[in-house]
Amino acid sequence: MKILPNRLDRVYARHREVYEEVVLRVLRSGQYILGDELDAFEREFGSFIGTKHCVGLASGLDALTIALRLLGIGEGDEVIVQSNAFIACVMCITKNNATPVFVEPDEFYNIDPCLIEDAITERTKAILVVHLYGQASDMDAITGIAKRYGLYTIEDCAQSQGARQFSGAEDGSDCERSGIVAENGKRTGSIGDIGCFSLFPSKNLGGFGDGGAVTLNSSELDRQFRVYRNYGSEKKYQNEMVGANSRLDELQAALLRVRLRYLDEMNDERKSLCARYLEQLESEHITLPQVRGDCESVWHQFVIRTAERDRLVEYLAGKGIETIIHYPIPPHLSDAYRHLGYEKGSFPIAESYAETVLSLPLYIGMTEEEQDYVIDAVNKF
Repeated sequence: MKILPNRLDRVYARHREVYEEVVLRVLRSGQYILGDELDAFEREFGSFIGTKHCVGLASGLDALTIALRLLGIGEGDEVIVQSNAFIACVMCITKNNATPVFVEPDEFYNIDPCLIEDAITERTKAILVVHLYGQASDMDAITGIAKRYGLYTIEDCAQSQGARQFSGAEDGSDCERSGIVAENGKRTGSIGDIGCFSLFPSKNLGGFGDGGAVTLNSSELDRQFRVYRNYGSEKKYQNEMVGANSRLDELQAALLRVRLRYLDEMNDERKSLCARYLEQLESEHITLPQVRGDCESVWHQFVIRTAERDRLVEYLAGKGIETIIHYPIPPHLSDAYRHLGYEKGSFPIAESYAETVLSLPLYIGMTEEEQDYVIDAVNKF
């Protein structure tokens, strides 16, 4: 049996007729950029996340980069970010000529809020929170710290569309608290100052090409994002700032509207698949993922850890099972950031994760037979 790490074709196949219908609708409309489909997607996605505003952009990296720029973060400023996430969350900082300050992750793979305060200096302007692998970070604790120090909080929600934090402490000051308090919670992207989303095809809410979005409650920032994404122009040929060409097109917006209808349903399917993994994977050589008690995961990835990773990857490949490492090189050790001067051992937790994490196959439409095949192979290894 051949098992791929992801199967985007099955997302399309499940609602093929609807997807094809909206594609024809857009093509026949003659309206392809900044039109009615984008307006509708922005309203619907903003409502889903729980914010007053949503702005469609060209990519998740653009969402992060523009967010920092519009918050006035630049040269001489520092932004706190976790040490183990995808490199885009660091690129958005350095593209604005600011300095990333790394903080180690906790056992849930997200930034450890109990380490943040030690990283704050007089130059710190923001905390960039990455909800990695689909799990909401401890936003109560993080926003509590940000409030005390007067910092912005930017959420990188590229992997967490639909995940929620269930409030556990009014001031967010207790790093150790746990337990669900609020029944419905707040979705990631609605808790900090700006939520930044990638809408890349592989995401829980993914289009059929590149795309991104921001969610926020500030009317003035909403206006600035709309101006910035369109060459710095609110009115054609009248440019009030040096902006960018970063617009979510009508075709992607229309397709995303379809997928948004089924997002909670698809996230529930992911939860069911991962519940089976958690229940049936049995090996003393494997560390299974955990979910913090007051944070929800929508399981963008199912990530295990093992010291025998390379052997396991080879073994599974021999059985026709493909896997992915998210991520093999932490940003501080990448060639792109060699100039920052970090060496191996600078962030041992992130480095340990990079050497041991492995994402098992997980996708919408994964059959019980396919998953059983993966589970059996891992257990036999």
